[in-house]
Amino acid sequence: MKVKKIPQRMCVVTHEKYPKKELIRVVRTPENNIIIDETGKQNGRGAYLKKELTIIEKAQKTKVLEKILEIPIPESIYEELKTIIEK
Repeated sequence: MKVKKIPQRMCVVTHEKYPKKELIRVVRTPENNIIIDETGKQNGRGAYLKKELTIIEKAQKTKVLEKILEIPIPESIYEELKTIIEK
């Protein structure tokens, strides 16, 4: 019987690999908009964050998303990430 491979992605804050389902993807679209991609299928450059409030706060403090996506990240994105995690 064949074992199904689980896709792994790296959190940009902790640099640890996790199954894709445990992470949230933040995307810079080709039109230079920043969106939160809960499906994991949006076009554009993406960065993955672990679904933990401490990780989101650390990403906000260190501006790691701005460095990776090469565009300023509005505060509203971080607030939206926090509300998604708290659900």
